[in-house]
Amino acid sequence: MATQVNSFAGLSLGRSRIMGIINVTPDSFSDGGDAYRPDDAIRLGKSMVDAGADILDIGGESTRPGSKEIFKDEELRRIIPVIEGLLPTGVLVSIDTRHADVMRVAIDAGAHLINDVTALDGDPKSLDAAAQLGCPVVLMHMQGEPGSMQEAPAYRDAPAEISDYLAERIAACERAGIHRSKIAIDPGIGFGKTVDHNLQILNKIDMLHDHGCAVVLGVSRKSFIGAVASIPEPKNRMPGSIASAVYARTKGVQIFRVHDVDETRQALSVCDHIQNVYEEGE
Repeated sequence: MATQVNSFAGLSLGRSRIMGIINVTPDSFSDGGDAYRPDDAIRLGKSMVDAGADILDIGGESTRPGSKEIFKDEELRRIIPVIEGLLPTGVLVSIDTRHADVMRVAIDAGAHLINDVTALDGDPKSLDAAAQLGCPVVLMHMQGEPGSMQEAPAYRDAPAEISDYLAERIAACERAGIHRSKIAIDPGIGFGKTVDHNLQILNKIDMLHDHGCAVVLGVSRKSFIGAVASIPEPKNRMPGSIASAVYARTKGVQIFRVHDVDETRQALSVCDHIQNVYEEGE
């Protein structure tokens, strides 16, 4: 395994870090509508901070399979009150968006980092916007676009192709003036991948450390868990979500994007202590 980075966005990566998911949407795959009202989203975020979240990831546009793009004004209407309401918690706030104009307004409103499912490649203005804003970014791989990405995903070698794509996006960011230390990468589990693709990516996820960036993973409640464990309801997939996260932690993944903060934090904390017991005792 390649030498891993020690920090991202001001967070030490000596232990697992939790990114809590706050979908301010009516139609996200697992929790659409649960936090659609700003007050509900802010309440959810505060409960995630109390449960141990290090980052709150706020999104106003669903990117579930089959979803449609929404107007940017509507996306901003959903997220800005939530960003402003959660800044006093003191934890990092991430804006989950693929639109440059939304990135700019959200960062100006106080958000600390950008999480883009298109790796700053979906909007021609995104790369320059992120570079000018100077904030950390999470680059995610997605084959296709949300409306059709699950129709016929195809790879010769999914882990290698995704790694190569992320290497290209890192290079594009560096050319734009974004230092590698400000970049984290996410293989995009469930975004243009079959069940087997997702399993292959997880099996070889440690290859992403070769890029010298923090690695983010979002497996929470994903459909591949439902497929392999016969669990049709997303909210019933927490055990499989935690199992996937713990496995990935043993492969060196540092940041986990999750719905169930308290339970995932507990599992990863135990995993961290098992992995580090000899270092701690020396």
